[in-house]
Amino acid sequence: MFYEMSLATFTMNVSRARNICARCFSHSSRFYASRTRIHTPWILQRKQFSSNGVQSRRPLRVAVVGSGPAGFYAAYRLISKVEDAFVDMYEQLPVPFGLVRFGVAPDHPEVKNCQEKFTEVATSPRFNFIGNIDLGVDLPLRSLKPHYDAILFAYGASKDKELRIPGENTIRGIYSARAFVGWYNGLPECRDLAPDLSSGEDAVVIGQGNVAMDVARVLLTDVDVLRKTDMSEYALEELAKSKIKRVTVVGRRGPMQAAFTIKEVREILQLPSVFFEPIPEHLFPPESSIKSLPRVQKRITQLLAKGSLTKPQEASKSWSLDFLLSPHSFHGSPSHPDVLSYIKFSRNQLDPADPFSPTARVTPLLQEDGHVAHIDIPTSTCFRSIGYQSLPLPGFEDLDIQFNYSRGIIPNDGQGRVITTPPTPDSGTAELSGDYEARQVPGLYCAGWVKRGPTGVIASTMTDAFDTADAIATDWASYTASSHGHAFLNSSEGGSSGLGWEGVLPTARKLGLHPTNWEDWERIDRAEIERGKAAGKVREKFGRVEEMLEVLR
Repeated sequence: MFYEMSLATFTMNVSRARNICARCFSHSSRFYASRTRIHTPWILQRKQFSSNGVQSRRPLRVAVVGSGPAGFYAAYRLISKVEDAFVDMYEQLPVPFGLVRFGVAPDHPEVKNCQEKFTEVATSPRFNFIGNIDLGVDLPLRSLKPHYDAILFAYGASKDKELRIPGENTIRGIYSARAFVGWYNGLPECRDLAPDLSSGEDAVVIGQGNVAMDVARVLLTDVDVLRKTDMSEYALEELAKSKIKRVTVVGRRGPMQAAFTIKEVREILQLPSVFFEPIPEHLFPPESSIKSLPRVQKRITQLLAKGSLTKPQEASKSWSLDFLLSPHSFHGSPSHPDVLSYIKFSRNQLDPADPFSPTARVTPLLQEDGHVAHIDIPTSTCFRSIGYQSLPLPGFEDLDIQFNYSRGIIPNDGQGRVITTPPTPDSGTAELSGDYEARQVPGLYCAGWVKRGPTGVIASTMTDAFDTADAIATDWASYTASSHGHAFLNSSEGGSSGLGWEGVLPTARKLGLHPTNWEDWERIDRAEIERGKAAGKVREKFGRVEEMLEVLR
């Protein structure tokens, strides 16, 4: 029986986290054949239950796809609420934790404390970690279906949104903020990003969310401070050679509409020897209006208006928040047209009816001749940070999942139950409309960013994952109590085999896959900690899958 963990104990200090995808990227799987045979009580108990799937104490077998916060929180909740639930967690990389490992800033170790609780979940005899398996690529999704009652997709957002403006994909010096964060955090997909930080003194970050603040802070922080964190050594070497002295963080609306949180801004404002260029006063509400703002908005406004304690003459670096600018195009120089030289921005103006509303819209600022006003910002380095997007897994069509490309989510009922959408010429952009009645896809669920979109922090992901797990528990109670309850995978065939990973393993072996288990992760974990001790830091991550698997030989 799974030990009792109180919700109070499990609710951690997870008030913020940026995100990259909980889902990770491509890897090699040719080196190590791990110990993969997991014996569970269900294998022995199965003969005690009939195959019609309606017995009151029939075990529930769930596959969770993704090992980030959404996956682990959902697993915890399921194991806690459903006495006979068994969870197999599939992960693309050999190691767990998703964005907590690869997306949280190295100088924010307190946010990673949730890994300790995730580790507690992994010690349950009803939990099984299966790493180094890229579902839909290495292993067909359809191979899971016969052996599980439910599949829960919690693989996050693996792609960042693009600006789709001229020069974005043809000029060097333009980087994805997601890739940059993954690069300095040791994400194998981003190991070879090789950002050029030494070609000039100016950098521009497009976007004003917390990820943008992370990028700016890392560029402005003394590298000796970062050496004490678990930031990858190769990233520290490049940051030590950085010539960047000024960072401009650009947003298309005003300071009252910015997406960053007060903690993120305060951290940069408190960096020693870094000057913050004042924001023009006309972008703030009148003093009398500031006092009546909601508490959070008032505090951010007052903080920004106060500015930096560091004086310009005392600073070695500086940064600014530039507002009401939309990127128009990237440009090289006449002598080097393929290397970034400046960015052209279109000027915007806030809706005059309510310019200080958090939801205020902007329109292009027109010149006297009727043309849109522009401004050029010189820079040799740019980071794009305008959000993330989930993608469908190969093989979704085999499970009757109609991915919503326009929203970047798996269509669901809001509680995590996967639903169908009306047929259209482009089913990927389908939305519920008219008198179309959505149908629940039996046994399929989603949680986290692939459920609601790439928004929110770890705490909101926990709540979201709990909601989905509760939906599964409710549906399972209905299913086992009555033949007329919610349907699950294979209900029409008399139920799943109940074998879970044991049933999938023969297919994985035939395909030559080499999955990792939790013990393998613990060996990799110990090796990384030892590498860190040798370098005087908390951890030195392996930046390539091959290096991780080498530990297991």
